[in-house]
Amino acid sequence: MKKLVVGIDIGGTHTVFGLVNQEGECLVQDSLYTKDFKEFESFIQALSKGIKKLTLKGEEKFNLLGIGIGAPNANHSNCTIQNASNLQWEGVLPLGEMMEKELGLPVKVTNDANAAALAEMYYGGAKGMKNFIVLTLGTGLGSGIVINNQVLYGHSGFAGEMGHMIVRPEGRHCGCGRYGCLETYVSATGIKRTISKLFAKYCYESELRNIPFNRMSAKQIANAAYGGDQIAIEAFEFTGKILGIALANVIAVNNPEAIFLAGGLAKAGDLILKPSRYHMEENMLPIYRGKTSLHLTSVKGNSGILGSAAMLWKQIE
Repeated sequence: MKKLVVGIDIGGTHTVFGLVNQEGECLVQDSLYTKDFKEFESFIQALSKGIKKLTLKGEEKFNLLGIGIGAPNANHSNCTIQNASNLQWEGVLPLGEMMEKELGLPVKVTNDANAAALAEMYYGGAKGMKNFIVLTLGTGLGSGIVINNQVLYGHSGFAGEMGHMIVRPEGRHCGCGRYGCLETYVSATGIKRTISKLFAKYCYESELRNIPFNRMSAKQIANAAYGGDQIAIEAFEFTGKILGIALANVIAVNNPEAIFLAGGLAKAGDLILKPSRYHMEENMLPIYRGKTSLHLTSVKGNSGILGSAAMLWKQIE
């Protein structure tokens, strides 16, 4: 009987979950549309039902050892989600307690970006590195920071909220209630907001003008840019500049060996990587130049699922 753990990646738009073995292979997975659930309790019930269905697929029986979950604003120390600006549920949500009650398995919870950092550490480009950062560029922007081979949690469990560094005082309104946060510029949502501003600024023809804001995706913007769409190209240049400057500031504090970009927006590849790398190097203190590399993630599969699972396998080992 195979020993497996459940890895769950809760995102502002989609929640993906799967069964993962000790080698980091996700054998089977499924997903939910997070925004379909107005009540957190109904979301937990649907998620639990989906996990049970996964265990029935195929003829082989599974021995599930536990559940690892990555989620926005998740607190590693008490297994809760606390006031997540990119989720529709407010307040402190007893995620771990509710999942354990539904499935009768031990549960470990961490921030979704910390899960991505663990995936990079065990299964990706950060193998052997002791100091690195992973940014998840999705609905929002998350960051997992590893220092001396340990994920940084901080005093109250919330270290690493780079997405809520204020990069433009009095800038764009953020879901956290403040203005000018990094994720309002550098995320799938942020680049869509940039596109809207560029529509007003320029008269260039663009295929994106025919797509409603709430139906536009980072993938569509990337495809348009690769096709020569000037609006889309400008949006990535602007996004990369904001990100590169922010990374130069972070490097001055953490001095990481490498930074990895993951998530939907990172799938745009060189469109986001090249301008970010250029502006990162241009704005760094001379003592740091050329000493921190910037890469796209090399994790194969969903880093949130694999990292959440790795967190549990590490504890079991």
